[in-house]
Amino acid sequence: MVSPPAREITQLLHAWSRGDGQALDRLTPLVYEELHRTARSYMSREQTGHTLQTTALINEVYLRLVEFDRVGWQDRAHFFAVCARLMRRILTDFARARQAQKRGGGAQPLSLDEGLHIPPEPAADLVALDAALDRLARVDERKSQVVELRFFGGLTVGEAAEVLKISQESVKRDWRLAKLWLLREMSAEQADGR
Repeated sequence: MVSPPAREITQLLHAWSRGDGQALDRLTPLVYEELHRTARSYMSREQTGHTLQTTALINEVYLRLVEFDRVGWQDRAHFFAVCARLMRRILTDFARARQAQKRGGGAQPLSLDEGLHIPPEPAADLVALDAALDRLARVDERKSQVVELRFFGGLTVGEAAEVLKISQESVKRDWRLAKLWLLREMSAEQADGR
């Protein structure tokens, strides 16, 4: 499928910003495939059997976007950057809720045999990554944004460069350095038992 022109998406975003509710209806089918690709990319990194599915993630992003009726959308890139941030928040909130359930929130008693068959969830890793990204943002906002766009948003180096209005080489450099910083932070966090 050929992607709709960025110009058409940007025009619809501007109309939506001005309060044209029909613009969102026309925009949705134009961005759905790319949002689905992004969500599928992220969900492919999740453990098999994850209870949140790609379509549910997109629907949750859409529901939250509807609340953004007066955002001053800059362009297509800005829209997908916001969607990446929303996906990060949704997945992190989902992981936190999952962790709370594992700690007994609303738990029903299980027999030992039933308890042995519960698959492990990587929720703790996602929550730890979210916390580490928040710390990185306090040190270097742009590197945090690069991780958010590349990891959570599934954007390519070129797309992230477009969103951040920096060169592709800067994105590559920030991506490398941010991954090292996050690895160090998360390793230290795990060693400290935070």
